Amino acid sequence: MEGMTMTRTRSCFCSSLPLQLPPPTTTRMRMRMKSGTSHFRSRSVAVAVSVPPPPTTRMMSTCPPRSHFRSRSGRFSSPRSARELALLISYAACLQGTDPLLLFHRRLNAKRVPGFVFDKQLLLRYDHMSFASQPIHVATHQEEQHLIHQFDTDSAFEADVLSAPLKLVYTNFVLRFTREILEAVATGWNQRIHLINQVIPQRWKNEAPSKIIELCILHIAMAEITSKGTKHQIVINEAVDLAKRFCDGQAPRIINGCLRTFVKQQSEESRAEDISESEAIRLA
Repeated sequence: MEGMTMTRTRSCFCSSLPLQLPPPTTTRMRMRMKSGTSHFRSRSVAVAVSVPPPPTTRMMSTCPPRSHFRSRSGRFSSPRSARELALLISYAACLQGTDPLLLFHRRLNAKRVPGFVFDKQLLLRYDHMSFASQPIHVATHQEEQHLIHQFDTDSAFEADVLSAPLKLVYTNFVLRFTREILEAVATGWNQRIHLINQVIPQRWKNEAPSKIIELCILHIAMAEITSKGTKHQIVINEAVDLAKRFCDGQAPRIINGCLRTFVKQQSEESRAEDISESEAIRLA
């Protein structure tokens, strides 16, 4: 078979959830034929093999691991790591119907299984900047199988990292920052639902069960802007990167627009409050 186009669309986020969720399983692949295209679907990768063949140019979106994401001990030490962990915990909490802070502390204080050994070399391979790639054009079926195997291997080691005891993976700074984000998320969750409904597109409201990750990203970003006081430009960029890493389709663009609308609304409300206070002072 010649001329195959392969696209990696999603990280292994959903296959590495903690605690009571089902453990990661071996990737199962199924094939269906439609209009001359075979679609392979797994929990971690999506591959499309196209006929007739496109040009055999290769495009792979890869980023080398960033050293500034890690401490000298090798553990993750960046705010990006904290936001990613907060997203993982928030997503798992939504699926389990539990409080994200409670879930975080359960993972933090979970006892290690006797004989458990964590390979710290996995931390060096983990890339926080690994986004969904552009289509990769391959010329042979052997290359296709090699890339599928590579995607499965990457998903497996990412699952090992994300499901490991937190203190082995993250520095105290990251764990503290994650807890602060989750506190902000849990505190204003119900109020934030109203704000989110004002800015998300109608189809997301209609498909809310399939948009849990996207909605969690919005919760985390809005909570950090309003409660932590982080500059909104930084928070929006981080949220868009999380969407690129863990979401499909137009989610990064939509999340960017939603957060910019939210920031604009917050600014207008703050300006209106300042004017009201000035008027009250003047009349007094």
